[in-house]
Amino acid sequence: MQANMHEAKSKLSQLVESALNGEEVIIAKSGKPAVRLVPCKPSKKRVFGQFKGKINLADNFDAKEVSDDIAKEFGL
Repeated sequence: MQANMHEAKSKLSQLVESALNGEEVIIAKSGKPAVRLVPCKPSKKRVFGQFKGKINLADNFDAKEVSDDIAKEFGL
């Protein structure tokens, strides 16, 4: 479905319903497609500490020597 800008202003709730029902909704400006109206995807809830015990770091991961070696590799 394609609607022009003026039509979209007056029928926004209907266009949103159409998009939520899986229909492709395009809003045009001066007869040219400008934007696509799509439903938002629900975001996944982040779980603090979900990788605890799954990642192991070396004891010296933040040592100056390690940082210097990395800097040399990148030419810094």
